[in-house]
Amino acid sequence: MAVDSTWTPLEISPHDVGCEAEPRALIDYVRGEPDLTDLLAREKAVVFRGFQATPDALPGVLDELLPDRLAYVHGNSPRTKVGQNVYTSTEYPPEFTISMHNELSYGHAWPSRLLFFCETAPETGGATPVVDGERWLESLDADVRDAFAGGVRYTQNLHSGRGLGKSWQDTFETDDRDAIEGFLGDSEAEWEWRKDGSLRVIQRRPATTEHPITGTRVWFNQADQWHAAGLGSETAAALARVIPADELPQSVTFADGSPIPDTYVEQIRDRGLELAVDVDWHAGDVLLIDNVLVGHGRRPFTGKRRVLVAMSS
Repeated sequence: MAVDSTWTPLEISPHDVGCEAEPRALIDYVRGEPDLTDLLAREKAVVFRGFQATPDALPGVLDELLPDRLAYVHGNSPRTKVGQNVYTSTEYPPEFTISMHNELSYGHAWPSRLLFFCETAPETGGATPVVDGERWLESLDADVRDAFAGGVRYTQNLHSGRGLGKSWQDTFETDDRDAIEGFLGDSEAEWEWRKDGSLRVIQRRPATTEHPITGTRVWFNQADQWHAAGLGSETAAALARVIPADELPQSVTFADGSPIPDTYVEQIRDRGLELAVDVDWHAGDVLLIDNVLVGHGRRPFTGKRRVLVAMSS
């Protein structure tokens, strides 16, 4: 089946729906939408622009679009919790590109929807690129797709309070080891508490998945983000000189433990970014995406960019 090469997110403005440019109008519009799930499955991503949403209005918008918000438990990127299961978007330095990915695709379960809210637009850059996961999968060379057919193996090394990467306390939003073990047991993960107080977690996951409504098969893993080659050849070489691969905060192999070639990782990263459509931010914009059908990332920026994110099952 041919993949649509012209896909872009649906944009909805007050003019489009015949209402005033105010946050209350957005809440009323979403509340009146007969089936938001079908809309999102069909359009994959929706930008609500021009409604002048504000931080004060955000809880009401979230209650309509994400009625069962999830905590960012087992998340691997640095964030700050700013409300009831509302977080800052990834806090990597602004000069870096964040490659395309589906949130928590390395986990046993993942959110079905993500919502982004722009509180402060950057001076330049800072778009959130989004990519059609079906197009991304089809763009990969056949030998790359075949190599990933058996899935991937993710390894996390989470320190106990001081070290490289995130601590296990921050990652799981608790210091209760029993609670963490219960979560990991339910996730079909392997884990080991180490002598230095750190936690090692190993998970084997498929590289693709099917959307529960449309049946569309999409690229759905974070191999390129967990692989040192995804950081660039110079950074990868520097890391290799000082830290063994299996001691990095996160690393990835094929499911059988064999290494993933750097060239595969670079192809996955680069083609996802090449296919992506940029959502440029204006203060008050809201972006809602289907987290299975669409991957997302971040372009470099200057200025004070503040984009908040929430997710739901």
